[in-house]
Amino acid sequence: MTRKCGYCAALMSVIFLCLPVQARAQKLVFVVRHAERADVGGSQMLGQPDPPLSAAGKMRAARLAVMLGDAGIKAIFATEFRRTQDTAGPLATRLALAVQKLPAGDTADLISRLRKEHAEDILLVVGHSNTVPAIIKALGGPDVTIAEDEYDNLFVIVPGTGTMTRIRFAP
Repeated sequence: MTRKCGYCAALMSVIFLCLPVQARAQKLVFVVRHAERADVGGSQMLGQPDPPLSAAGKMRAARLAVMLGDAGIKAIFATEFRRTQDTAGPLATRLALAVQKLPAGDTADLISRLRKEHAEDILLVVGHSNTVPAIIKALGGPDVTIAEDEYDNLFVIVPGTGTMTRIRFAP
């Protein structure tokens, strides 16, 4: 029986090593919704199509940079909107990385790029309350929901296994 298990493990290892790199999953993907917007809660910026971050949002983005600064992140992706760019900005500056912009509605392109260009990296993806659940699902994670007033979720996903952890973090 032990010998049979050994052969099975060896066979699985060979199969994994023969897979093309883009078929393998990233080591780890951090997925976060953008931080608080300046147009929420009676702000004078109410109704602005692409609002910046509020003071609380800037603090949360700075906190994210501290939390993930030593995580080994090799690439950062965010949508074209200012709030996602500003959320990713402090970490990108700390790591001397450019934030790679992608259209908010194109989850398939994002996942394709992650698999092709960063197959074995640790990544950060900054999205929106209506895009983060689809991104997590496409990475093999479970169904999640994010309320319109929730900005404190940091999702940690291991795409190869579909394992996900949800961490709440304060600014």
